[in-house]
Amino acid sequence: MAPKGVMLLPVSDPPPSLRGSDDNAPLFKGSGMTRRGAVAAVSYMACAVLLVLFNKAALSSYNFPCANVITLFQMISSTCILYAMKRWRIISFTNGEPHKGSFVPLETIFHTLPLSIAYLLYMLATMESVRGVNVPMYTTLRRTTVMFTMIVEYLLTRQKYTHPVVGSVALIVLGAFVAGARDLSFDAYGYGMVFIANVTTAIYLATINRVGKSSGLNSFGLMWCNGIVCGPILLFWTYIRGDLELTMNFPYLHSHGFQVVMIFSCILAFFLNYFIFLNTTLNSALTQTMCGNLKDLFTIGLGWLLFGGLPFDVLNIIGQVLGFVGSGFYAYCKIKGK
Repeated sequence: MAPKGVMLLPVSDPPPSLRGSDDNAPLFKGSGMTRRGAVAAVSYMACAVLLVLFNKAALSSYNFPCANVITLFQMISSTCILYAMKRWRIISFTNGEPHKGSFVPLETIFHTLPLSIAYLLYMLATMESVRGVNVPMYTTLRRTTVMFTMIVEYLLTRQKYTHPVVGSVALIVLGAFVAGARDLSFDAYGYGMVFIANVTTAIYLATINRVGKSSGLNSFGLMWCNGIVCGPILLFWTYIRGDLELTMNFPYLHSHGFQVVMIFSCILAFFLNYFIFLNTTLNSALTQTMCGNLKDLFTIGLGWLLFGGLPFDVLNIIGQVLGFVGSGFYAYCKIKGK
């Protein structure tokens, strides 16, 4: 029983027997996506847009020098939230047992070790890639993740896709290259970090499907394992690099504005990680990547207004349009079950 006055969280991955029949029903007749999958996809996109903007504000507007420390704060916050919710029996870490009292056994943590390492590389590369590239170009280049995801899924699971899906991916990648062809703010390091982030993202999403489904853990359990394994490693890494000392001497550390940005960044990171797991397991790694492309419309618009950094260019506009058309066509294929 949950403590008196505590509401059970409705997104804690209840067992199939306890889920409403409508949750697993198709969006409409013949659709390849369930209603629950659609909610997970939309929720992910909303969190992702906001998180990119808050991270960009911390790294660029306040010139915070330590991207790894932001990742560390997000990881510690997520682990603490999961611990409290588990102790209060609001959530479970396993499938089919809504409120079992024990935490994740050691052998299961070892089983999820590849996922945790992939998660750490994904987080570090993604956070560092935000720094060197303006928001519109960052989101444009990140769209090429879909190509890497298809390659990794094929190598790991021999997953093949239909010709319309492959065509939509080709259109997205073409749009990304067209959009970046005349980027006047080109930065080799920034572009390189974005592509490294794309590779690590593809590996991470493919690993969720392989390790997540075989571990018996739900989304919260997988997040817990990531925090337990990666937290100490990242803490040690930031210490030896001197990032913790830089953080303590950061001039805006006690600024209320900076603190608000960091708090929202940590909260959004928790929900983003949950919806990444949920969307990837309910739909697919490729669908998760495509959701990242669809939310770019809002990220690019808001990033352009709030942070600027991208001069107007016809090629860039054409590339953006090609990317959105490709993402929209994939969404159509997925919903129609093609």
